[in-house]
Parts: sequence; structure tokens; C-alpha cells
Amino acid sequence: METQRTILHADMDAFFAAVEALDNPALRGKPVIVGAPAERRGVVSAASYEARKFGVHSAMPMATAVRLCPHGTFVLPRHDRYSEVSRRIMTALRDFTPLMEQTSVDEAFLDMTGSESLFGPPEDMGRAVKKRIRDETGLTASVGVAPNKFLAKLASDLRKPDGLTVIPAQSAASFIAPLPVERIWGVGPKMAARLHAMGILCIGDLAACNERRLTASFGSHAAGLQALARGEDSSPVAPGHETKSVSRETTFARFVSDVEHLEGVLLELSDEVAAQLREEKLTARTVTLKVRNEEFKTQTRSITFAQATDLGDEIFGRAKAMLRDKVSLRGHEVRLIGVAASGLESAENVVSLLLPDRKEERRKLVTKAVDRIIKKFGRSAVMRGRLIGRKRRGTP
Repeated sequence: METQRTILHADMDAFFAAVEALDNPALRGKPVIVGAPAERRGVVSAASYEARKFGVHSAMPMATAVRLCPHGTFVLPRHDRYSEVSRRIMTALRDFTPLMEQTSVDEAFLDMTGSESLFGPPEDMGRAVKKRIRDETGLTASVGVAPNKFLAKLASDLRKPDGLTVIPAQSAASFIAPLPVERIWGVGPKMAARLHAMGILCIGDLAACNERRLTASFGSHAAGLQALARGEDSSPVAPGHETKSVSRETTFARFVSDVEHLEGVLLELSDEVAAQLREEKLTARTVTLKVRNEEFKTQTRSITFAQATDLGDEIFGRAKAMLRDKVSLRGHEVRLIGVAASGLESAENVVSLLLPDRKEERRKLVTKAVDRIIKKFGRSAVMRGRLIGRKRRGTP
């Protein structure tokens, strides 16, 4: 007999807007709209739930959002910051099970089958995941728990924000039957219109529809649609591929020629690369520098360490040396600069080639303390002295 699966889907609530309110408490409870400016024909990347009450939603033209919610707070996206928080969330989720599939920056499936002895019944699993995310980031997630991925995803969307919905296997079909047919995976506006024209308005209608009639209209897709309508989905939770490299880069709003400023940006990028390496318990042997000038000509230079590292100082030292000695600007200005770490190894497998060094041990202890502070309060809570007074990722 096939084992009954327990699949959990975690979906962060208005993620980008929530991160903005986390970093700026003055935005809490206000309509926050994240996106590029309307004058640049930008679109909405995210909208807080307060903004959604006025009809604002993601992918909407920013000009429309301004018209619908003129009193809203409009902020530019900070994708580096969202990625930073996302990595913390995904790292926390992997502590529950190695069978974790990240599907976007703010969503993931977890196969929790057989974990009842560790985390309790499905509802307790969901509460534990929600609590861990809140403890790690201060943000809320909506969670669905069900016997398959389709139902878990559907469940997580039913009681947003900060919701928890469990769909038991034995009542899955009746649970989803009254829901609109648009809740089915793959049913977009055009397919929904065709189903409505056939009198199929809810999932229960689709499940009960004559198979031949459905096949006549949708061909080979009919069987899959009807299986989902019955609450059936055998797709596995597929963990992502092993990390091959970790990189950070930034594009300047205005071209930069000042080498000292470029080095300051490199230091910031190197620290972020190193922090992700430590978070994923990895070390790197190779550092690559990427520089693109105002004519879109790109230079890349690499150097390999004798011993793998996860320290920002060491990554920056190599990147800085390559910028000084290996990259030719020849009067050009820089529009993009980046750092990548590759040749990755598990930190647990790295054995020091040297005898214990007290200075090195102290540096690692300080680094771990800084990581803990950043994890709790955000990257802006700790700043290197040479970066004080300079906007993050800013131009001179």
C-alpha cells in the first residue's frame, strides 16, 4: 500500500512589501507599493494587503496603482535585500526536511512524510514552520498542509495573510469541490472562460464532468484537469540542484570611475557572498571579478585559493588585487561590478593546513557574532568602518 504523503507549502505574505515594513516600521499598517516609477512605465512588484484593498496588485502598471491608491507609499525594489531574507527563510525550512523545493523567492514545498514523530500531526507541523519563519525574520507566512503539492499550494492561499489550512486526504475532494475552477493549476482566464461556457464553474463541476465531453474540448489535458479536480497529484517535491557558485553584482545608476569607491562596493559584495557561503555551510576556492564599462564591454578575472575560505576579508582581498592589477579601465567608467565564489566545498570537510592560529580563531568568532546580529536585525545593523557615510550600492 502506498504511503500517504504529507506535503507542506509555505508562502510568504506580500513578501517584498513586508520586508520594506520590517526594515522601516513606519510603513507598518500602511498601503505600501513596491515597483519601478510610473514615469519609467514600471509595474508593481508587490503590494501590501492595505494597498490591495484599493485594487492594487502585482504586475499592474504603476500608473494604474498611483491612480487607485494615490496616498500609498511607493518604494523602489531592493532585490538584494529580498534575496538575503529569502536565503534565511529557505535555510530555516531545510532544517525541517532535506526534501525542500524552492519554487520562487518566497515560496517552497516541503515533503514532511513520516515526520509526525518529530513535529506532531500536520497542523502542528504547519504551526512549527510558521513560528520558525517568524522567529528567524519577523515576517509571516501562510501555510498549507495536504497529501500532495497541488492541494498544499491551494491550501496556503485560502486564508492569507498569516493563515494555516490543513486538507485531510480523506476529505480532499469534498473540501475543494465548492472552490472556483480557477483554483486548478493551469486554468488561466482563457481556459476558465471555456469551462464556464460549458457550465463548469467550480472544481466539483469539473470532477463530475463527463470525461468524453471534457476530452472533446481539451484533448490530452482533460485527464490531468479532472485528476486535479478530484484532488489527485503525484508530482514529487524536487529539491533544487546543488549550489555551484555564489555571486553578487550591482549596476550603478551613474557610471563610476573612482577606484576607491569601486573597492568599497567590492567590499560590500564580498561580505554578502561570504555570508551566504557561511549560511549554506560552504567554502570557496575560486574568486571571480566581473567589471563592465559604459560601452558594455565586460572583463572577468579569476584567482584560486590554496585553501578554501568563507571569509569576506579574503574574498575581498583577492577581488581588490584583481581590480588593481588585472583589470584595464583605460579611461573608461564602470557601469557594473560583481564578485563570484566558486569551486565550492562543504565547510565541514575543510581541514586547516596550518596549526591553530589565535588571531584567525578570533576573526572567525567575530565573524560568527556579526552573522548572528545580521540574521536577527538585518544587514544594515552592522557596517564596516570604511563604508560609513556611503549609501549601500550608491554612487559617489
